[in-house]
Amino acid sequence: MTHSATEDFLQTIGAVNDETRLRILRFIDINGAVCVCDIESAFGMIQSRISRHLKILKEAGFLRVERKGRWAYYAIRSPLDQFRQDILTEIGYLELEIPLLTQRCAT
Repeated sequence: MTHSATEDFLQTIGAVNDETRLRILRFIDINGAVCVCDIESAFGMIQSRISRHLKILKEAGFLRVERKGRWAYYAIRSPLDQFRQDILTEIGYLELEIPLLTQRCAT
């Protein structure tokens, strides 16, 4: 099933219509590819909740995932189309509280 331009637009806007997802996108944009365990630790959220947010962001075309063993690493998709790149740029201007990546999980 192919998505129409309208469906794609609505899915993209819906994905960023949540402060937690905005913060996760900004966190990944700042830190580069990060393991899902790093995101869980930094945000203090359970794996199932983080995974749900990441799935929505991935399906909306913002993220790519790479599996390494039992871990999934998320990064900003590259190349990112202009619309999503503009959204990512705008997110950078928001006054969001972004947790620090203090240590990476041992993989």
